[in-house]
Amino acid sequence: MYNDLVKEQEKNNVCIDFDGVIHNDYLGFHDGTIYGDIIDGAKESIINLSKSYNIIIFTAKAKPDRPLINNKTGIQLIWEWLKKYEIDSFIQEVTAEKPRALVYIDDKAIRFENWNNTIDLFNKIYRK
Repeated sequence: MYNDLVKEQEKNNVCIDFDGVIHNDYLGFHDGTIYGDIIDGAKESIINLSKSYNIIIFTAKAKPDRPLINNKTGIQLIWEWLKKYEIDSFIQEVTAEKPRALVYIDDKAIRFENWNNTIDLFNKIYRK
């Protein structure tokens, strides 16, 4: 069973995507810097969730093959940004991996219930 395999701490993880969920990322990759502002409600929500859950940020910006920007890794740049917005102390980890978690909060996710509904929703969103 899942509960037997997963460490107790992992059952308490809430994983949140960075770009588009916390950071407004309005220019896309742009020049590789983390230039955007915090999305409305993100700070308060993270602080509130952190009272009961471990908050982990997952992002492609943390991938090890990402080029250095101003001699810094994506993870270093994200931690600086989190500190700027005074939410760094509420975050347990920044990772490129999708860790085990109670829930994932992601702006590009499609909630799976069954394949028919999933494909229908995908086609509504992405098919032109």
